[in-house]
Amino acid sequence: MRLGAVSDDAPIHFPLEHTRPARPSLVPEVVLRVADDVVALWEALEQEEQLRAASEPPFWAAAWPGGQALARYVLDHPQVVAGRTVLDLGSGSGLVAIAALVAGAGTVVASEVDPYGQLAIGVNAKENDAGPVVVLGDLLDEEPDPGIDVVLAGDVCYDRGMTERVLPFLGKAWLGGAAVFLGDPGRPYVPREGLVEVVAYDVPDTEGPRVRRTTVWRLP
Repeated sequence: MRLGAVSDDAPIHFPLEHTRPARPSLVPEVVLRVADDVVALWEALEQEEQLRAASEPPFWAAAWPGGQALARYVLDHPQVVAGRTVLDLGSGSGLVAIAALVAGAGTVVASEVDPYGQLAIGVNAKENDAGPVVVLGDLLDEEPDPGIDVVLAGDVCYDRGMTERVLPFLGKAWLGGAAVFLGDPGRPYVPREGLVEVVAYDVPDTEGPRVRRTTVWRLP
């Protein structure tokens, strides 16, 4: 897949057949197609004949706490994105991108590496009649587009390797003048120094019955 491009090798039927419409607990204004069992879906992905050799975990099939917190914040504070060009980094299901559109963003770009995630973003945006989302692939090795006004990144620091790629990109975007917000359900890889807490929510965990205290941070 060309850097920044959307893959065309994922059949559109797959996200539809393996998910159902649901409203995230913290963001009931938005309808997403989610899987009842993300692990079972991942096993189904590995059996999909048209899938490339190494499948990605189906992050697009759940409303993760970090994304829910960012979406809630944007909907409650639409002035953050209204009329602006917004990048939803690590978009997954497109929840944050859709919330930004609903809140009045001028243009929304969703960056998602998984071909099925790219399809799911379009499906979910259409489901919510939210307007068009520009869907791109991996942007982390590129320089941030200077036309981006706001970067929203929901739970992108879930492991060390990803964090080492994400943080420099967010820093460059911030230095370029973008407002940068990070939704974090308490991941150990998120540095607290240099971040300002904006708001925190208790969000039911996607992976079990517990509740995660999830913070929206911003670069100052």
